[in-house]
Amino acid sequence: MKTALFAGPPTSGKTTVLKKTMRRLLLSRWKPAYLKVDVLYSDEERIFADLFSIPSRKIHSGDLCPDHCSVLILGQAIQWAADQGADMLLVETAGLCLRCAPYIRGGLGVVVLEATSGMNLPRKLGPMLTLADIAVITKIDLVSQAEREVFRDGVERAAQVEVIETDALRDINIARLVNRVENAPETIAPLSLKGNPPLGVCTICVGKKQIGWESHFGVVRSMDSDLFYRGE
Repeated sequence: MKTALFAGPPTSGKTTVLKKTMRRLLLSRWKPAYLKVDVLYSDEERIFADLFSIPSRKIHSGDLCPDHCSVLILGQAIQWAADQGADMLLVETAGLCLRCAPYIRGGLGVVVLEATSGMNLPRKLGPMLTLADIAVITKIDLVSQAEREVFRDGVERAAQVEVIETDALRDINIARLVNRVENAPETIAPLSLKGNPPLGVCTICVGKKQIGWESHFGVVRSMDSDLFYRGE
């Protein structure tokens, strides 16, 4: 089983990139399965099932961060894909948390970024970019050559990552991405995250609503301090 996880901000073009990738994988006689991890709503699993007749599922994380949800369910998802006869699982995650990253050791991590999203975006993404194996830059047809080069330079300054520039609607450079997916390593148990998760669960995470650091425990901070630990 191979596992490729596609993360990225909303509207970056993840689904379009995955559609084009999936079509080529099927032509090469791979047997992929598709999983969408989102927060409240998604219909991509139905689209992939209808378009490609492949095993497709969705998971809604609800009150959980979608990246935390991925950590909890990914082992079962890989087993589900294997039970369906798949030899590859492609996961599309909402990627809303800029302090987390869903990538696993022994899997391929792909971050999808749109070239129209602003020159400073690569500096804002954190582990979603810095822990990825590949950065796919989409919508290159909508920016000038100069803007495209500046955006790519920003990505390469922020992370040591392979960059693939695409116009996914026209299939530009999708073959290069598919080649990397096909040559991804086998995913072998036990599974573990590629990077460190955020510092820990805080009292806000478990539902405490009071405003002000004095009302909370664990790792906290004030406007005038760095992070510090406040015990119970």
